[in-house]
Amino acid sequence: MKEPRHPNYVCVHAGQLEDDLYGGATAPMYTSTAYDYRRPGTNLYPRYFNTPNQVALSKKIAALEHTEAGLIFGSGMAAISAVFMAYLKSGDHIIMQRAIYGGTSHFASAEFEHLGIEFSMLEHITKETLEASLQDNTKMVYIETPSNPLLEITDMEVVAAFAKANSLTSAIDNTFASPINQNPALFGIDIIIHSATKYLGGHSDICAGTVSAGQDAIDHIWKTAKNYGGSLSDQTVWLLERSIKTLGLRVKTQSKNAKKLAKFLEKHPNVEQVNYPGLKSHPQHQLAKSQMHGYGGMMSFVLKNNIQQDDFLEELEVIKPALSLAGVESTILAPSTTSHSLLTPEEREQQGISDRLLRFSVGIEEVDVLISDLEQAMEKSRKK
Repeated sequence: MKEPRHPNYVCVHAGQLEDDLYGGATAPMYTSTAYDYRRPGTNLYPRYFNTPNQVALSKKIAALEHTEAGLIFGSGMAAISAVFMAYLKSGDHIIMQRAIYGGTSHFASAEFEHLGIEFSMLEHITKETLEASLQDNTKMVYIETPSNPLLEITDMEVVAAFAKANSLTSAIDNTFASPINQNPALFGIDIIIHSATKYLGGHSDICAGTVSAGQDAIDHIWKTAKNYGGSLSDQTVWLLERSIKTLGLRVKTQSKNAKKLAKFLEKHPNVEQVNYPGLKSHPQHQLAKSQMHGYGGMMSFVLKNNIQQDDFLEELEVIKPALSLAGVESTILAPSTTSHSLLTPEEREQQGISDRLLRFSVGIEEVDVLISDLEQAMEKSRKK
């Protein structure tokens, strides 16, 4: 049977590690760190990313992202840094989108300089800005769409075409969209990265990262990654594989809920601004519509000054003020003190991340429950 590309089928069956001994419905877990080296094939060792559970899950991730191969890492930043270190060396230059995850921005400012790697941060990624930033030593273009936390949308076809025309490697952080809502490889992007801590894990109990790409690219990244030791334990690999089985169901519900909540917040008298690509008012709505299957469960918004923000967060009863995102439960946070706290106030201001911006990760709860929670928290935190 040729494997179909229906997302739910891929989530459940692709890369399935079979229980040949007992015929169990779930994958067996191989926790050994010591395997018989005399058997045919590559020596198995967790740091080499080639244990049975690692290999099986890599195949599932690759199938979801329509790529040839993949690797599983101990965190999203382990995946991102492995890609950077595999493709960049002293004297090279990388073009980066400015509106990206704060940890990635911090990595660039903290690590690239002493490694002798140049980087350009672009406010807006267009054919013109890319061409203006191109240098003789440019090796890579790195983007994130939708971006964290302002949900800005970047044209992936423009980036891929520019990279190919100039013999560059293109890479994307696809965490906010998830493979259910967006498949960058279909638009020509070379390397797709996820913080699997988020939607792939989906239950706020796993820290992991993934990289998907063509086999040659994965082989290239592997040569560097095995030296940095960013592999994931097979117990967590097994849990992640388990979680991905429901990815399609979770993301579809979260995306549906988020669109309704974004429309509710956009019309609310206590809300100044809502950032969600599924809204027609979003400046890049049509672009998002052309390259996404759904608009995702992430949004951000700014409350008007008549609402005490700290009190609002304190009064929420269902929505949890919590770090991270994309769990089945709805969570909310202020990026200025969490995800982007490593940036300087000036850097946050450049990205448009104000202290009053709230990032909202919509869960699978009923929409009316979430609306009621937002309403009561606003009412209780209104300035007298």
